[in-house]
Amino acid sequence: MAYDPDFGTWVEEHFAALGPLTIKRMFGGAAVYADGLVFALLDDGVVWLKVDDLNEPELRAAGALPFTYPGKDGRMMTMAYWSLPDTALDDPDEAVRWARGAMEAAVRKASRKPLRPRKG
Repeated sequence: MAYDPDFGTWVEEHFAALGPLTIKRMFGGAAVYADGLVFALLDDGVVWLKVDDLNEPELRAAGALPFTYPGKDGRMMTMAYWSLPDTALDDPDEAVRWARGAMEAAVRKASRKPLRPRKG
């Protein structure tokens, strides 16, 4: 993964209607947070949106591609992230609509996780 801070600035401006976002570097790329949840990854100039069974079919139909990477054994691995459709790259309103779907997927995933006991 590779992250360009100028691309992060573009993402913040393009998704401004979502409200404040936090971008944190991770594994060479970056994670995009809204309300404490990761809803997108940034890598090599691509916005990868969080997906689940509800929003993945819509992204697939819009021509988005799945996030893949080569595993240690050479097989291609996938993550639950799909690219922002090309039509949304020049249309902030469309981009925000897709991002909201990714945020909803992140909330759904977080609600399925068991709560961790507090330490101390």
